[in-house]
Amino acid sequence: MDGIGTTGYGRFTMGQEFGAELIQEELSVNAKGAVYLADRQKGEATVLDIGGMDNKVITVNNGIPDNFTMGGICAGASGRFLDMTSRRLDVDITELGPLAVQGDWRRAMLNSYCIVFGIQDLVTTLAAGGSKADVAAAACHSVSEQVYEQQLQEIDIREPLIQVGGTSLISGLVEAVSETLGGIEVIVPEYSQHIGAVGAALLVSGMGNRQDDK
Repeated sequence: MDGIGTTGYGRFTMGQEFGAELIQEELSVNAKGAVYLADRQKGEATVLDIGGMDNKVITVNNGIPDNFTMGGICAGASGRFLDMTSRRLDVDITELGPLAVQGDWRRAMLNSYCIVFGIQDLVTTLAAGGSKADVAAAACHSVSEQVYEQQLQEIDIREPLIQVGGTSLISGLVEAVSETLGGIEVIVPEYSQHIGAVGAALLVSGMGNRQDDK
């Protein structure tokens, strides 16, 4: 093993435990990992990470982050809401995205962004005969709309938008983000859920400073 890098909320504890050469906050490693996996290390791009606890939007220029915004004031705008939705629908989280793509969010009642009241609204829709697909679509659209209102409209979005993190594997959410932003190109690179580890590995190995690497 040539080196160890740690990131995330436990980066200091784990970094000290393993004697890591790099202990780095998530913004730097997420941006580095995202542009590398998406093959967008040259030019401009925007990285979107809708997490389980907080959300990050990072603009990059030639692989270097130059602006960002973070959010997390409400769990209704996070992956936590989608996880709770999948449980209410009795489907695995991996099934939520394809299910949402089949549905129409306009046919599901969702009057609140609050995670508690939002789930209640979705349950009410199901009780009234609404389809699981419409409920899944409404949940994805709600998260996308909140992220836009709280963060995306506050930053100069540069195409392409690279969506990463575990929630990027939920195809219905990716579709909702693109629709919310007027149909812009959204890239979900392979291994998008591992961008933090990839970015940390690049930085600790020194590759992160070489713009011509693929």
